[in-house]
Amino acid sequence: MKRHYLITISFVALWLLMDCAHRDKTPDWDTFVDQFIAGYFKLYPNIAVNAGRHEFDGQLPDFSTEGLARQVAWFKDQGERIAAFTQHQLTDSQQFEREYLLAIIDGKLFWLEGEHQWLYKNPYLYDAFYFLGDLSPIDPIVYITREYAPLPERMAAFTRLASNIRSLTEQIRANIRPPIPAPFLLTSRWSYGGLADFLEKDAPEAFASVDDEPLHKAFDQANADAVAALREFDAWLEEQETEATNEYALGSELYREMLWACERVGIPLDSLEEIAWADLKRNRQALEESCNQLAPGKTIPECVEVVMNDKPADDPVSEARRQLSQLKAFVLDHDLVSIPSGDEEAQVEETPSFLREYGAMILIPGPYEKGMPSFYYISPSDPAWSEEEQLAYIFNKSALLFISVHEVWPGHFLQVLKSNRSKSEIGKNLFSYAFSEGWAHYTEEMMWEAGLGNGDPMVHIGELLEALLRDVRFLSSIGLHTKGMTIDESEKMFQELAYQDPVTARQQAVRGTFDPLYLNYTLGKLMIFKLREDWMAAKGDKGTLKAFHDQFLSYGMPPIPLVRKAMLGEDSGPGL
Repeated sequence: MKRHYLITISFVALWLLMDCAHRDKTPDWDTFVDQFIAGYFKLYPNIAVNAGRHEFDGQLPDFSTEGLARQVAWFKDQGERIAAFTQHQLTDSQQFEREYLLAIIDGKLFWLEGEHQWLYKNPYLYDAFYFLGDLSPIDPIVYITREYAPLPERMAAFTRLASNIRSLTEQIRANIRPPIPAPFLLTSRWSYGGLADFLEKDAPEAFASVDDEPLHKAFDQANADAVAALREFDAWLEEQETEATNEYALGSELYREMLWACERVGIPLDSLEEIAWADLKRNRQALEESCNQLAPGKTIPECVEVVMNDKPADDPVSEARRQLSQLKAFVLDHDLVSIPSGDEEAQVEETPSFLREYGAMILIPGPYEKGMPSFYYISPSDPAWSEEEQLAYIFNKSALLFISVHEVWPGHFLQVLKSNRSKSEIGKNLFSYAFSEGWAHYTEEMMWEAGLGNGDPMVHIGELLEALLRDVRFLSSIGLHTKGMTIDESEKMFQELAYQDPVTARQQAVRGTFDPLYLNYTLGKLMIFKLREDWMAAKGDKGTLKAFHDQFLSYGMPPIPLVRKAMLGEDSGPGL
C-alpha cells in the first residue's frame, strides 16, 4: 500500500511538472494566431497562394483519406487550444478573435465531418467555396492574371499545379461513394470538365510568349496529363449518371446545424422563412410602385422587359468604367464610408475567354501581395450567336450599375481593401459567407437609399430585381433542404417571383441543391440593416452611416452575430 501510494504521488508530481512545462510553452494569443494561420496555409496551400504567399505555388491540399483525417484532427486540436485561453488572459479584441476562430473551425468541421457526408457524395464540394474558403484548389487563374512574378516563374508554378491534378482527382474519386445526387453530378461535370477545356485550349496560349524550351516541354507534359486526368474523372462521373439520385436535401436538423456552425445564426427555420417572405413582399411592392411610375398600364413582366432592353450606348466594359468613376465619387460626396488612402482601383476589362461562363466578376489580390491590380471583368456576348442573342446577353444599364456596386464601390472591392489592411491576421485571411455577400448585397439597397439614381424608377427596378433574385434564393434554400421542394418548383419561383428567364431560373434552382448557404446574400443583408438600425438608435445624434460602415468593416469578415455583439453588447438580441 505504501509503495503504491508513493508511486501514485510520484506520478502526480511528474504529471504536474509536465503540465507546468506544457503551459510554460503555451504561446501568447498573437503567437498562437500566427501559428494557426501558418498551419491553415499548410493545409490549404491554394488559399495561401491567393493571399500572396507564393512559397506555396503549385501545391494542392491533401484530400486522401489520411489527409482528410489530418484536417479534422488539426481543426479539433486548434479548437481545444483556443478554448484553453480564458477570458482574463485576453484583451477585448483578442476575445473577439477567439470567437471568430472558433466559428471558422466549426464551419470547416461541419463540411469535413458532418452527418450529411457530402464529402463522400458530392465531388463538387472539393472545388466549392464553403469548404475551402471561396477558392478552388485547382483553379490556376492566379498564375495567369496576377503578375506577381515574371511569366516564366508563374509558368513553372502552373506546371507544378498541373502535375498534381491527377493525384487530386484520384483522391476525390476514391472518396466518393455512389450513387451521387444528380445535381451534384451536373455541377461537378461542369466544373471539372470546364477546367479540362481551359487547360487544353487556353493555358498554352497564356504562356506562349515564354522563351524557354525546357520549361515548355515540362509544361506540355504536365498539362497534357492534367487534361487526361480531368477527362478520365469526367468520364467516370458520366458513368454515375445512370444511378443518380435526388437525395441532396440536408434536412431541418443539419440545416440548422449548418447555419449555427457557419454563421452563428440560431433563429428557428419557420421564423427565417417568414423573414424571407416578408422581404420578398416588401421588394415586390416597391417594384409595383416603380413600374407604375416607369410604365403605367403595363404589367410587371412588361415593365421588367423595358428595363432589360435599356442597354449601354456603346459596350458594357465602357459603361462599367463610367459607372465605377461615378460610384466612387458618389460614395465620397455622400460621406458613406471611408476609402483607404492610395490609388487602388479596380481595372475594368473584358473577361478573358477562359472565364466567360461568368457574366461579371472581380479578382482582388490577397493581403500579402504588393502593388498588384484588381480586375473587374465584364463578359462580352459571343460573336457566333445571333444578333438577338448577343443583345439579350448584354447587361442592361440598371443591372450593370448594381453589379458594379456589389462587386466594386462600395461592395466587395472596398470590403477587401479594408480587410487586407486589418490589424488582425484572422481578419485578413478568414471570412464568413454571410458577411462577405451580405455586405455586397446590402450596399445595393444602401446606395439607392442614399440617392443613387436620383429617384429614377428605371434604376430602382434594377436594384429591386437583384433583391428579388436573392429573396428567392433564401426561400429556395430552405425549401429544397427542409421542405421537400423540388428543383422544378424552385425554378418556377425564380421565374414567377424574381422574373428570371428560364435558363437562369434553372441554374439558380440547381445551385440551391449544392449551395444551401446561398440564402446568405439576403440573410446577411438583413442582419446588417438590423444592426445598423439598432446601432444608430443607441448612438443617437452621434451615429452616422460612415461611422457605422467604418466600424462594421473594421473586424475583417467574421460571422455577423459576432460583430453585432461587439458593436452593441451582450444582450443585443438575435439580429433579425
